[in-house]
Amino acid sequence: MIRRGNINDVSLLQHIGRKTFDDAFGNTCTKEDMRGVLDLFFNSAQVALELQDDADNFFFFEEDEIAKGYLRINAKHACPLDSFQNRKSIELVRLYVLKEYHGTGVANKLIDFAFDFARKSGFEIMYLSVWEYNFRARGFYEKHGFANTGLENDFPLGSTPQTDYWFVKDL
Repeated sequence: MIRRGNINDVSLLQHIGRKTFDDAFGNTCTKEDMRGVLDLFFNSAQVALELQDDADNFFFFEEDEIAKGYLRINAKHACPLDSFQNRKSIELVRLYVLKEYHGTGVANKLIDFAFDFARKSGFEIMYLSVWEYNFRARGFYEKHGFANTGLENDFPLGSTPQTDYWFVKDL
């Protein structure tokens, strides 16, 4: 089941968000940098603010009362890619699945839900930023119709420089 997150999910989002982000990027920067990023993105006040923002959309995939993954999708920022500025766009900000549920179809269900949500909301394109060395994620998004634009997005983790690529998909 996929359900919308709400203010009662602060602890859940902190737990699953910290765990999945650290699993994905913990070995790519210093422990201090990771601690700082996790504290910035997943502190209680920030998470509560995001969950209460009607323009920010969090959805959890749950099975047998266990949250196995989540996604965050919103149109709070214009698409940063010049060639798509005139089209109604939505950003897939995060799609994370707990490591023990990789390969079980959870990510496929979340991405399909994101596409459906975006289409029903009248969006024409979806875009996202993915780390250049996250080949698993890049392959997943390409399998689901996203194209790597080759355009870079600097996404440092604390003082550790990292580069993402912008991916885009016509809906």
